[in-house]
Amino acid sequence: MSNVPVTGEVSNSKLAAVFDSARSARAAAEAVAEALGLQPAQVQVITPDEPRADARLEPESHGIWRTIVLAHMRLGILGGIVAGLVFALLWMLDVPFISRSPQAAGLVMVGFGIVAGLFLGGLVVLRPDHDRYIQATHDAMDARRTTVVVHAFSTEQQKAAGEFLAARGGEVTRTL
Repeated sequence: MSNVPVTGEVSNSKLAAVFDSARSARAAAEAVAEALGLQPAQVQVITPDEPRADARLEPESHGIWRTIVLAHMRLGILGGIVAGLVFALLWMLDVPFISRSPQAAGLVMVGFGIVAGLFLGGLVVLRPDHDRYIQATHDAMDARRTTVVVHAFSTEQQKAAGEFLAARGGEVTRTL
């Protein structure tokens, strides 16, 4: 399932590195982009007076509808499949509840599996892992500090950028 994205976003791995000055943040942003071969759109510098900070933190707002559909569809189907496999296992083990009424048990189990998958899809859409990343940037803006935001295309790229920026003095917060 790792090759099949659950979201409709290009960059699922984001990080914010907070610096005390705009100068050090800009230097770190240029250095990380050059060192890791990141595209210019992947690295953003958000200053305390940035009027569009939220748009720069989450630039793929058009991807949210794709994320809503993909996450619910794929995780709902996956939930149904997993529940179907559990049903098949219980039926092969001749569990009385299953073997006495296999059609009803199968429908109930697959139905609950689909619902569980849809709930997981909702959790993916909410993106609770982004709250810390966004809050770190807003806290930095309130403290008159500057943030370098990296929209990585993979967790490996995110990790490398985080290590690079932390070595330059940035306080790094990552999404999952």
